Formats: sequence, C-alpha cells, structure tokens
Amino acid sequence: MPDKPDTRARLRDAILRGAYGPRQRLIEAELAEEYGASRFALRNALIALAAEGLVELQPNRGARVREISVTEAIEITEIRRSVESLVAARAAENARAAEIAFLQQLGQDMREAVGDGELMRYSELNLLLHRTVREIAAHATAARVLEQLNGQMVRHQFQLALVPGRLTVSLPEHLAIIDAVCAGDPEAARAAMTTHVDSVIHTLESKSLGGGAAPGRS
Repeated sequence: MPDKPDTRARLRDAILRGAYGPRQRLIEAELAEEYGASRFALRNALIALAAEGLVELQPNRGARVREISVTEAIEITEIRRSVESLVAARAAENARAAEIAFLQQLGQDMREAVGDGELMRYSELNLLLHRTVREIAAHATAARVLEQLNGQMVRHQFQLALVPGRLTVSLPEHLAIIDAVCAGDPEAARAAMTTHVDSVIHTLESKSLGGGAAPGRS
C-alpha cells in the first residue's frame, strides 16, 4: 500500500474538525485503511500529533485523542495572550493599504454576523481575523507557536460563543484590535489583543468554577 505524504496533515485536520472526539481511541489498522497509508506512516503521524499535544500514546493500549481540561485550556490561553499581543503589535507596524482595507471589511462582516445572529459565520470570521493578523505580522516563530497552541484548544473553540452575552463582549474587542492595527499603533494593538485574550481567560475561569469542562471560541 503506498504511503500518503499528507497522512499526518489529514489526520490532524480530522481531529481539529472534531471527527474524532476527546478520549476516542485511534486504531492504527482502521486509520491506515481509511487514509490509504501504511501502518508505518500512520504510526509516525500519531507520534507527530502526540508531540503537538493532540494525541496521547498509551503503553500497550495504542493512541487516543487527548482531552484538554479547562485548567489546561486556561494555561494555554495565558501563553497565547503573550504571543498574540506580540503578533498584534507587529501587525500594526507592518499593515499596508490593501491589508488595512481587508481588516476593515472583516470588521464590518463581523458586525453583520452578530447583528444577524449568525454564530457560525462569526466564528469563521474570528478565525480569519486572527489568522490575518498573524500573516500581516510575518513573525514565523510566533505563527508556529500559535498554530500548536490553537490546535490543542480546538475542542475549546466553539462553546465560548454560546455563553450568554459573549458575542457582545467579543465583537468590540475584535473591532478594537482591527482599529489599532489599521491605525498603525503597535502599543494600542498590543493592549487591545491583551484585553481580548484576558476576557477569554475570564470566561474559561467562569466555566471552570461552574464545573464545566467545556471548550470555547474566542
């Protein structure tokens, strides 16, 4: 059976999309057949994903999707706060006319999504905003760190938006980030991103105190 060079990427994408739930066992033979890969290639993919924190390898029991607790999600988000703030400041330094226009349109689209109650649309735009800020910043190391952190947070990426009143907090925070980046103000961008991620941490802490291990989209 020929190996698929993108086995790790395809499996990673499936985990991030929620195709496999927390603690779900990942059977090598079944996955090798599903992805058209050799057992060797599949095993290497699982080892790589374990290094990213998406999979855990258990002696004599194989692999399973790793579950991230709310406590760990908070710790991850605390690290993300520092890195995302750096990225926002760098984006403010780098943003050019076309990128500014794109960010401003994103802000308008986010306003409309909230106004129309389009939760999934807003979530997609949120992801696009953070990704665009990273791309404008052009800080390769920070981008790699955030990719890994966000990958570990994937199952904590949708329920924050379901918290009553969350969108009314999240939208102005995102708009403040956009305004600061577009204004070319690194310190304002850094502060706006810090404020935004602080509110994510606060919401996660509230859920933790409430006893839930629920995930969240910022």
